[in-house]
Amino acid sequence: MTPIPLSLYIHIPWCIKKCPYCDFNSHQITEDLPEQAYVQALLKDLESELPAIWGRRLESIFIGGGTPSVFSADAIDTLLSGLRALLPLRPSMEITMEANPGTFEQERFKAYRDIGINRLSIGVQSFNAEHLSVLGRIHDNKEAIQACQIAKQAGFDNFNIDLMFGLPKQSIQQALDDLQQAIDCQPSHISWYQLTLEPNTLFHHSPPAQLPNNDKLWDMQQQGQNLLAQAGFSQYEVSAYAKDDQRSQHNMNYWEFGDYIGIGAGAHGKISYPDGNIQRYSKYRQPKQYMEYAHQANARSSEEFIKKENLLFEFMLNALRLKQGVDMSLLTERTYLPFSEVEKKLNKAVQKGLIEQSNTRIKTSDKGWDFLNDTVEQFI
Repeated sequence: MTPIPLSLYIHIPWCIKKCPYCDFNSHQITEDLPEQAYVQALLKDLESELPAIWGRRLESIFIGGGTPSVFSADAIDTLLSGLRALLPLRPSMEITMEANPGTFEQERFKAYRDIGINRLSIGVQSFNAEHLSVLGRIHDNKEAIQACQIAKQAGFDNFNIDLMFGLPKQSIQQALDDLQQAIDCQPSHISWYQLTLEPNTLFHHSPPAQLPNNDKLWDMQQQGQNLLAQAGFSQYEVSAYAKDDQRSQHNMNYWEFGDYIGIGAGAHGKISYPDGNIQRYSKYRQPKQYMEYAHQANARSSEEFIKKENLLFEFMLNALRLKQGVDMSLLTERTYLPFSEVEKKLNKAVQKGLIEQSNTRIKTSDKGWDFLNDTVEQFI
């Protein structure tokens, strides 16, 4: 059996300001950042996870948040040096770090590149001043463009721009203007997704006025996808577009139901074991509590093994987001389910025209893509 790829997710939970749409585990900076203490907690946390993945090699690293770029290059360098001492890394592996366009972070881009970060994900969200204000972003249009320029000058030939559409009072033309500005910045990857009002966010409790209706959202999406395609960006996942096949290796591992270690406050992990069990876990969310428990080798706040009857749904929930689908072999290799146990539901979805199946691949059909939630529900 082909070994299941293993990635590492590192969560740095602080940010300068909490955005009203954000449902990630993030905490506004109110005092001096405990950089070195947090880095040491991360490494202790990783040490405690090693027995479950002993002998396996990392395929990618993603440092997310929060805003990881509030940490100094020295702190990130200490972190990466510690990781290399604990785990074997694939040569030239993708190491991504999220960053915001504020001037404070821009000055650090070259230092990040020098210590081994080779991919940035820049959280622009919009280039429109009015929309940036509504979204609670602390940067302006000029800083967003400058951040992309500085990233390229620092040697990042592989970087992503995060961009939203469906913003309050946003016209179709404004959405396309945002997208064109992102394209003009010449990233290798664009994550373009609709604003959603997630639970436990300020926007969910106090929704912004004049959100675009469904018809306008559909037009935005269709016209935006056409613009991206004309610019040479290929859609490979629901909200992910890559140029020259520079897909996010780390996110591909998620969508193909690979394994990942999660360290940091609120991080999640998924580990497959040789006996056929697959475990998910999460870490304590509050930074101080997380650091305390990490030093006790006990940072997991919850853990559970995925029930066998839920494995097919969990696999499809991820895999069917990929435009080109997945190899059939992954379905059995990564769920440990024999094909005979999934064949009935798969055939039913094919008969409904939601899934296309060949001898080697399964993928969402055009009809299934338009009704993705319904398609995924076929595998509950």
